[in-house]
Amino acid sequence: SEDDFGKPKNAFIPCTLWLVESMYLAGRKERARKLFEDLLGHSNHLGLFSEDIDPYRKELLGNFPQTYTHMALINAAVMLSEASIKKPVCKIRLE
Repeated sequence: SEDDFGKPKNAFIPCTLWLVESMYLAGRKERARKLFEDLLGHSNHLGLFSEDIDPYRKELLGNFPQTYTHMALINAAVMLSEASIKKPVCKIRLE
């Protein structure tokens, strides 16, 4: 929706991955996994992501490759994988 900067033209990929984690923690695990898997389908041919994605054209935009996007991707993947194996794998955090 529109804010002080106008209507957004693209989606910030780390926010989508934070949403995956939030949905998972809120008990919406299947929806979180589906959103994560859908996002994986928008990487480039090497499996890399930029910082933004055009939600209509599904084109990667902005800085490429983007480290904090990949850190958020790893964190979400670890969270989802822990659910499958029932034990902690590791915890990666940027502070």
